[in-house]
Amino acid sequence: MSIVKLNNRSVKDITAFGSITSLGSLSHIATQTASSSASVSFTSGIDSTYKEYIFYYINMHPVTDEANFTFQGSTNSGGAYGVTMTSTKFRSVHLENDSYTTLSYEAAQDLAQSTSFHNLHNGVGNENDECASGYLHLFNPSSTFVKHFINRGNQYTGNPGIEDNYSAGYFNSTSAINAIQFKFSSGNIDSGQILLFGLN
Repeated sequence: MSIVKLNNRSVKDITAFGSITSLGSLSHIATQTASSSASVSFTSGIDSTYKEYIFYYINMHPVTDEANFTFQGSTNSGGAYGVTMTSTKFRSVHLENDSYTTLSYEAAQDLAQSTSFHNLHNGVGNENDECASGYLHLFNPSSTFVKHFINRGNQYTGNPGIEDNYSAGYFNSTSAINAIQFKFSSGNIDSGQILLFGLN
């Protein structure tokens, strides 16, 4: 068996780079800003144009203390939100006073063939400096398969402390998901911004 010897064995010895093919780019579709809003809904721009859509939600601040920040989908352009969904979630928590830390699977936040809104964040604080931010990826919403999603987000809880959230799931529908709604479980969205992008 022969041994392959590399001539450029160190980064400092590299004299040229090959070309790197672009894997895609983000295309801005829409931005919505909440101001004492019951919900934020994207009822257009989600179609077969892109295989992946990304929602960035920034500084979502609830009117009601420790409300849950949630989302659901629609197959009729926002006429109704309640697509059958299965999801899972885990989180890490560290309170400011160092009295509590955890890394836990949140079985109580799972949905199993449910039409409820999925909790992206639980217990977001409503003090002036408390909010939640993160992103939600929705994959191939116009396909004839189930529609997968993943979420990663961070929040300042009402306790107070930091909570890092991870969740994923799928809409168990072969119909196209063509609208998404975000809202808090109780009370309005006092302020915040959500941006929608398509990934080429």
